[in-house]
Amino acid sequence: MKEELGRLRPRLMEIFTHLHAHPEVSWHEVETTNYIFDLLTKEGFKPVRFQHCTGLYVDIGKGYPKVGLRTDIDALWQEVDGEFRANHSCGHDGHMTIAIGAILLLKEQVKAFSGTIRVIFQPAEEKGTGALAVLKEGIIDDLDFLFGVHVRPIQELEDGTYCAALYHGASRMLEGEIIGEDAHAARPHLGVNAIEVGATILEDLRTIHTDPMIPVSIKMTKFQAGGESGNIIPGKGSFTIDIRAQQNDVMDTLAQGVTRVINSAQILHDVQIKLRTVANIVAAEVDPTAQYIMEQAIVQAVGLSNLREPIRTPGGEDFHHYAVERPHLKTTMLGLGCGLTPGLHHPKMHFKQARLVTGVEILTRTVLLALEAGNAKEASA
Repeated sequence: MKEELGRLRPRLMEIFTHLHAHPEVSWHEVETTNYIFDLLTKEGFKPVRFQHCTGLYVDIGKGYPKVGLRTDIDALWQEVDGEFRANHSCGHDGHMTIAIGAILLLKEQVKAFSGTIRVIFQPAEEKGTGALAVLKEGIIDDLDFLFGVHVRPIQELEDGTYCAALYHGASRMLEGEIIGEDAHAARPHLGVNAIEVGATILEDLRTIHTDPMIPVSIKMTKFQAGGESGNIIPGKGSFTIDIRAQQNDVMDTLAQGVTRVINSAQILHDVQIKLRTVANIVAAEVDPTAQYIMEQAIVQAVGLSNLREPIRTPGGEDFHHYAVERPHLKTTMLGLGCGLTPGLHHPKMHFKQARLVTGVEILTRTVLLALEAGNAKEASA
């Protein structure tokens, strides 16, 4: 396998360079989808575009068991060198390269394994809703395992080390609209000040308490009210609340607390507040069998000395919707230590591209081991 990877390496670097130079934001990954579709078609595969969104999947092999490998394909929208544009600062260009590399590597081994490996190119991870859209496509339901990958910053994994599970936390983003009443600044009793309402909400968020042993974060991250005139009390305002918790049940408790705070502010100020959820990502539900299989693959590829313990991180990842929405599915995600600096989502984020080749080997070994485990289970049944 390492010899085949050596031959593939130059092409993988070309693929990464292309994907890095052509980022597309969530739900608009049209050319990215076309590029992957054309590449796989030329390699003799039969990729299938999703019916209701961007993205695609491809099957290698046939029959059961069925093992999945998922990658995300979207980029972020952010300011880079003074210009707002799409930018691959979360590593999805690297994730796609790894998935494509695994496909090309498996192409040479398809006659040697029994079962199907389904590689999924999922849109809109950064919106937290791409996985839910793929679930609606119906291509996850007959899978036994599903594996993912994410590059990790040096704060979590040193370069050249790898872990077999990422325990992302749950995250939820709420947007609110305060509908009060404008008034002259000299006559505050005739209006309802949206800024005062927002201040009440901000203060009362601190009254939401959960188990202190479980990491949580809840804060207002945006508030807008008023215009150019400073002698007008603004009646309308908008705000965003960001909630994070390491466990899904604690996230539910926090969300209930926010509802209480909003209801209380409405009564106190006699005002209407509209609240809606714009993003909802669940915490990781890692399957022990999937994690064990990936640990074996890491050891086979890079040795026991480069295997690290699973990482608990406050960041969110919509990959975990698959396990929560389809409880039969055994999932875990590879953490790739690749010297990533200064950090994820930084406009100048960069990492060692050579580690992508190692990622290809680890995930290829992972899906093959998962097929072996599935076949062994069927044989003993």
